[in-house]
Amino acid sequence: MNFLYLLTLAVSLAGLGALDNKHKLAFFKNAKAALIATGLPYLLFVAWDFTGIYLGIFFKGDSPYLSGLMLAPDFPIEELFFLAVLCYSTLIIANWLPMLLNRGKK
Repeated sequence: MNFLYLLTLAVSLAGLGALDNKHKLAFFKNAKAALIATGLPYLLFVAWDFTGIYLGIFFKGDSPYLSGLMLAPDFPIEELFFLAVLCYSTLIIANWLPMLLNRGKK
């Protein structure tokens, strides 16, 4: 078993959390709103994945970087962490970008 990809995703989530904490962009600004803004798309993506797996569209690739821990057929544990990184980073970018663009206008 190789946990490199899973570890990379976990470190990425920790980095996003540190960025969020420093700049108060999502959970450290309004935890309830951030949970809704990330949780709903997260659940939608999980449902999308299971639908794609059921229809034979999605499948587990043969990567040496996957841990081998499967939550369901063709659904590795890394997928949950990837979707969390995807949703959290999108929320952070959506909240940080306007701050960056408006910084020079003050």
